[in-house]
Amino acid sequence: MKLYVQPLVFNPFQENTYVVYNELREAVIIDPGCSTRHEQQVLIDFLNSKDLTPLALLNTHAHIDHVLGNAFVLRTFSIDLLLHELDLPTLRAVSNYAHLYGIDGYEPSPDPDRFITDGEKLVFGSIEFDVIFGPGHAPGHVAFYNAENSLLMGGDILFQGSYGRVDLPGGSMEVLKRTIFEKIFTLPEDTVVYPGHGPATQIGVEKVHNYILQS
Repeated sequence: MKLYVQPLVFNPFQENTYVVYNELREAVIIDPGCSTRHEQQVLIDFLNSKDLTPLALLNTHAHIDHVLGNAFVLRTFSIDLLLHELDLPTLRAVSNYAHLYGIDGYEPSPDPDRFITDGEKLVFGSIEFDVIFGPGHAPGHVAFYNAENSLLMGGDILFQGSYGRVDLPGGSMEVLKRTIFEKIFTLPEDTVVYPGHGPATQIGVEKVHNYILQS
């Protein structure tokens, strides 16, 4: 079934929150970064404009910019939060440092309702993703791949012309390069990558032009 991807850019980090949805009006919310009432309303307004029903909340990883809206989304829609177990400490740590980034009044994210694993197939109504475990930027980072629609919700693994930083706790350049070369660049070249920051790109383009090739 055809999937549509709507990016919404939120918070001071200019993070891409994604709503993935289909013609049945089923939706999945990925990495909600909405940090203010205005941004929360932008998300609600988009969902309402398409008459969408969110079925799940997915986190590619749990750095602050990707989880600022977790509590709001879970409270509003009463859906499950899914995260890789290795990023649970990352999620819980956000409360300790949010104020250092000028995020006042951060509402801590609940713990995940369940953990996801490498190679698992996630099914939410007619929306399906294969889970790709891709550490390097964060210990429990994952990406969500839909082969039928040639799309990858990649979080902060791979950007247009660049890649996720590795200087945060649990980061590793060696591990990230292994993730990119062995798990991401092996996907079909026409796969569209929807990253956590910046514009979408394609695997084939990044295999030729990405800075990771010179690093």
